[in-house]
Amino acid sequence: MITTEQIKELRNRTGISIGQCKSALEEAGGDIEKAIVVLSKKGGDIAAKKAHRELNSGTVATYIHNGGKVGAMIELLCETDFVAKNEEFQKLAYDIAMQVAATSPTFLSKEEIKEEDKIKAMEVFQKEVEGKPEEMKEKILAGKLEAYFKEKILLEQSFIKDSEKTIKDLVEGAIQKFGEKTEVARFVRFSI
Repeated sequence: MITTEQIKELRNRTGISIGQCKSALEEAGGDIEKAIVVLSKKGGDIAAKKAHRELNSGTVATYIHNGGKVGAMIELLCETDFVAKNEEFQKLAYDIAMQVAATSPTFLSKEEIKEEDKIKAMEVFQKEVEGKPEEMKEKILAGKLEAYFKEKILLEQSFIKDSEKTIKDLVEGAIQKFGEKTEVARFVRFSI
């Protein structure tokens, strides 16, 4: 039997609707930690279902750090003004702007990486695998490229406040929480 206290605790920890929390707790047999995993898994499914929707609203958030020497600006889009004006949505945008200021990503998503970017990175890593057995070179190169670009892609980066989550996980969580398609449209970082 799922108690009101369990539902309340899960809602407080995740910010997700009472109905979804109750359903996740039932699926997890009342285990709150398992229910969090269930909600996380469902977040990706929900995001995929809402992918076709239009983004007609959003917010621009800024973050200034280090005595005004580093700053970032991001555009976080959603479907309605109601969500765009929500305090939690605004906080998410601010946190992503802080991530951009702290990590200086080059790309928003994997799709933005051009072939010439891959070739340049490959040339650098080729030197590092010289002398390794041929059958291992390809695997090593692939691993090095993946690690290199993971740090350069905003959506793939580990969130600086919680390394267990990526920026993509945060956005998918917002989709689940607010019930609207949400995405980072663009970002810019400035530094002196």
